[in-house]
Amino acid sequence: MLRAALIGLPSAGKTSLFQLMTSAKESAGSHGKAEIQVGIAKVPDARLDRLTALFNPKKHVPATVEFTDIVGATGGAQSLVDVTAYRNADALIHVVRAFRDPAVPAPHETIDPARDIQIVEDELILADLGIAERRLERLARDLKKGKNAELERERDVLAICRTTLEEGKPLRTLTLATDDLKRLRGFQFLSAKPLLIVVNLDESDLTGAGGSAAALEKLGLANVAAGPKTRIVAVCAKIELEIAQLDASDAKSFLADLGLTESGLDRVIRASYDLLGYISFFTVGEDENRAWSIPRGTNAQFAAGEIHSDIQRGFIRAEVVSCDPLLERGSLAACRENAEMRLEGKDYIVQDGDVINFRHAT
Repeated sequence: MLRAALIGLPSAGKTSLFQLMTSAKESAGSHGKAEIQVGIAKVPDARLDRLTALFNPKKHVPATVEFTDIVGATGGAQSLVDVTAYRNADALIHVVRAFRDPAVPAPHETIDPARDIQIVEDELILADLGIAERRLERLARDLKKGKNAELERERDVLAICRTTLEEGKPLRTLTLATDDLKRLRGFQFLSAKPLLIVVNLDESDLTGAGGSAAALEKLGLANVAAGPKTRIVAVCAKIELEIAQLDASDAKSFLADLGLTESGLDRVIRASYDLLGYISFFTVGEDENRAWSIPRGTNAQFAAGEIHSDIQRGFIRAEVVSCDPLLERGSLAACRENAEMRLEGKDYIVQDGDVINFRHAT
């Protein structure tokens, strides 16, 4: 399962968004004591919904993302270094305040999303710099005892990291060889993780002329996502709270009245999924329709392992059809008749939206 961890300054709406995305109830931690919350969010996918309408299975299982939040934390990024859920997260989600509400004081008195983004980025950089420096000190002591090619290479890579951090740049901006990335994996540097910035707007900013894109440009955030492994999404927590209290049909009408096609929370969840370079393939049938998450570039045999290791080990062939012709034809049989179903070997690279039936030895 994909894992994302939420960060942000106080009063940005981070915990409210976490609770809305994961349908989590308010935690005791929100009353003053820091507490880790973990919740699961379903990845919205209209293709799976249409496949379910076509096959009418007993179960409908979307892809999921695991979100982690620390409620009531005030120690900044340094306090996250020892939190396993944050070190192991695949991505960070930075919730940034852009809404104006006198009843909810801003931590720095004024509303300045660009400043707040940089404050948190600097905290991540400083936390990682401390880790890099401590390891480099240890390596220096170890290398005095004798030469070791692997430790020397680790020292050189960490020295590159330290220089980057000292320049005020996050480690996600670095381009390193695969072997060097493996050397750094155990450190779980926070600033190296892909970053999704979620800007919490006023309702008027989200629904006004030009919508969220215009609002982000006005706030000076239009180019924030230009950096490597970085995305930006705008939401309005106030609207999301209202949507959460409606049934599906009323929510759709409410969004249409606002000139929106989908909720901000759906966009946050899907953006988290896309940011990590993941795609979905589907398995369908009378019993279950399910979306499976795999990294882009995964071959058919490894994709089979997402379902069960026995299927991966006994892999023979993958029967594959794209969901678009399947939805158009209305059945797998019709796709076979029109030569749109094909047999692929273990090295076939699974594409986003593939519907697959794995043939395997038992």
